[in-house]
Amino acid sequence: MAGVNKVILLGNLGSDPEVRSLPSGSKVASFSIATSESYNNKEGVRVEQTEWHRIELWDNLANIAEQYLHKGDSAYVEGKIRTEEYTDKDGIARKIVKIRGTSLTLVGSRKDNNQEGGSAPAPQAQAARPAPAQVTASTPEFNTNAGEESSDDLPF
Repeated sequence: MAGVNKVILLGNLGSDPEVRSLPSGSKVASFSIATSESYNNKEGVRVEQTEWHRIELWDNLANIAEQYLHKGDSAYVEGKIRTEEYTDKDGIARKIVKIRGTSLTLVGSRKDNNQEGGSAPAPQAQAARPAPAQVTASTPEFNTNAGEESSDDLPF
């Protein structure tokens, strides 16, 4: 049986990344990202709901996170959901859900957004795949010149 395990998050860091080096030589960076959504409840009151996501980046992405990410920065992360089970110090079995990042794009920081005058663009770093914004109109599903039909010939 096949399945898909893919997560896409765009949010702000709640703290600076914690970076550890493992005896194997690998590096791992851990941090939390907050995503928010707003809606009107039944009474018509505007409600903002914030979710916190634990992110884990390995090796090259951990190096990028260590160098460029700071509390309050915006980041775009693609990854996979991982559930880890462990036993706490009291002997109770616990589960924790993490996002194992496979792609990271630095979007900017709150400092960049709040600076007076012209601000320099945030450093861009990415690994694995291009960001969705880099899809071009020449991709077949977006190519509007792909046939002889004009928009007047469409049935809708």
